[in-house]
Amino acid sequence: MPSPAPKPRAVGFLIFEDFQLLDAAGPISAFEMPMRGMSPAPYALKVIAAQPGPVRSSSGVSLTAGPLPRSALDTLIVAGGRGTRQAMADKRTLSFLRTQATSARRVCSVCSGAYILAAAGLLDGKRATTHWGRTPDFRQRYPQVRLEPDCIWTRDGKIWTSAGITAGIDLALALIADDLGDAIARRAAQELVVYHRRPGGQSQFSALLEMEQPQGRFASLLAWARERLADPLTVDDLAQHACMSPRNFARAFAAETGVTPARAVERLRLEAARGEVERSSRPIDVIARETGFGDPERMRRAFLRAFGQPPQSLRRIARAGVPA
Repeated sequence: MPSPAPKPRAVGFLIFEDFQLLDAAGPISAFEMPMRGMSPAPYALKVIAAQPGPVRSSSGVSLTAGPLPRSALDTLIVAGGRGTRQAMADKRTLSFLRTQATSARRVCSVCSGAYILAAAGLLDGKRATTHWGRTPDFRQRYPQVRLEPDCIWTRDGKIWTSAGITAGIDLALALIADDLGDAIARRAAQELVVYHRRPGGQSQFSALLEMEQPQGRFASLLAWARERLADPLTVDDLAQHACMSPRNFARAFAAETGVTPARAVERLRLEAARGEVERSSRPIDVIARETGFGDPERMRRAFLRAFGQPPQSLRRIARAGVPA
C-alpha cells in the first residue's frame, strides 16, 4: 500500500490591531510560493488573532483572522507594528504564546513582534533581533535578552526572530529552506523577485540608512569617515574628531547607533567596497586597499560575514542581473 501523504505543516500568522501589514503579508506570500505546483501542499496557512474577524493594520487595510487555535501549530509567526504595545500586554495572547512555545516546532517574530515574545518570557537568555530603531528601548526593557541588532534574522533553538518589515521575507525563506531544502527556497525567492537569501548574519540596515540620521549627533563624523576610508579610522581617531575621550565616545556612539565604532567603520567600508565591486571592473585588490580593508583576503572575509558571498560572486551576480 502507498504510504499516506504527509500532512501539511500548519503555519499561523498572529496579528493584532495596528499590526504592520507587510510583517504578515510578506511571510505569507513567501510560504505561498512552494504551494504552487507541489502536491500535496507543504503548508496550511492561517491568519489568527486574539480577537478574530477583520483586524485593521496600521495602514488601514484589514486582514480577516481566525481564532487562536487550541491545537499546536507547526510554526507560529508573530507580526510587529504600532499595536505591539497593546498586544504585549494582552494576557490571552501571552498565554497562547507560552503554550505554543512548548508545543509548536518553531515560534518566530517579525520586527517589533520580538517585544511580544519577550513579554511572554520566550526570549530570556536567547539570541534575538528586532528593528534597529528599537534597539535602545528593547535593551532597556529586556536586558535578559541577548539582542543582536545588526542581524537580519536570528535562530536560537526553536525561537526565530527577524529585523524590520522586509526582513520577515528573509526569515520566511530561511524557514522554507529549513523545511524543504535550499532549492525550493531559491525558487520561492525567484518568484518573489527578491534576493535569495540574505543570510541572518548580514547587517539588517544599510550604513547610509542606519547611521546617517540627519538628527544624529554623529552624522557629520560618519560623513567625515566616509571620505577617509583608506585611513586607519581607529576609535582614537574618531573620538578625537568628535572632540570626546575614546571611552565616552565609544559608549555614546554604541548607545545611539546600536553598533560599535569599529563595526560602523567596517559597514561604511563594506558599503563603499560593494558598490565598487558591483559597478566597476577595477581589480579587487585595488578596491580593498582604497576602502581600507588593506588586502583582498581581509575584504573577502568581511564580505562573507556581511553578505554571505565573496566579492567575486557579487560581481558576477551584478553583471548577470539575477538575484543572489
